Amino acid sequence: MGTGAEFETQTLRSQTTLDRIRGLSPLCSILIVPFLLFASFVASAQTPLPLFGTWKLNIAKSVYNPGPPPYKRTTCRIEPTPDGLKVIYDMVGIRGGVTHIEWTGKFDGRDYPVEGLDYVLTNAYTRIDDRTYDVMVKLDGSKAATARISISPDGRTLTTVTTARNAEGRNVNTTTVYDRQ
Repeated sequence: MGTGAEFETQTLRSQTTLDRIRGLSPLCSILIVPFLLFASFVASAQTPLPLFGTWKLNIAKSVYNPGPPPYKRTTCRIEPTPDGLKVIYDMVGIRGGVTHIEWTGKFDGRDYPVEGLDYVLTNAYTRIDDRTYDVMVKLDGSKAATARISISPDGRTLTTVTTARNAEGRNVNTTTVYDRQ
C-alpha cells in the first residue's frame, strides 16, 4: 500500500488529466463533430446500390413471348467496381449446356463489350435512379434490344422488361424476374 502522499499525488494527477480533457472538450467537439459528419457522409455515399448483389432467375414469374425460356437456370451477380459495375451471368440451357458471360462498364450510356460470346455484343447502361436502369444492347454495332431494369422497393426482386426483334423482324418481349439471394 502506498503512503498518503503517494495517494494525494495520484489524485492530483487524475484531476489534472480530467482538467486537460475538460479543457480540450470544446476543441475536440470542433474537430470531432465535423469529422463524424464527414465520415457519415462518406459512409452513406458508399452505400451500395440496390442493384448490387446475387440474383437468381425465377422462371415461374418470368414471361417469354414467344416462349419457351432459353435457360432453365440463371444466376446473375452484379458487383460494384471502382468506376462502375461488373455483371456476371451463369446460365444453364434447356439441354444442360452452360454459358458464362461477363460485362464490365459504367452508368454512362456508352457501349462496353460483353465477354464470353462468339459474337460482338455490347451493353450500354444508363442509371435513371437508384432502382431503375435502362440498357441498350447492340449486336455488331446495331441496336438489338432495349431493356428496363427495376428493383422492387423492398430490394428483393429485380425485374427486366426487354424488347427485341427476332430474325423475322417480329417483336420479342420478355419479362424476367430475379430473386435476391
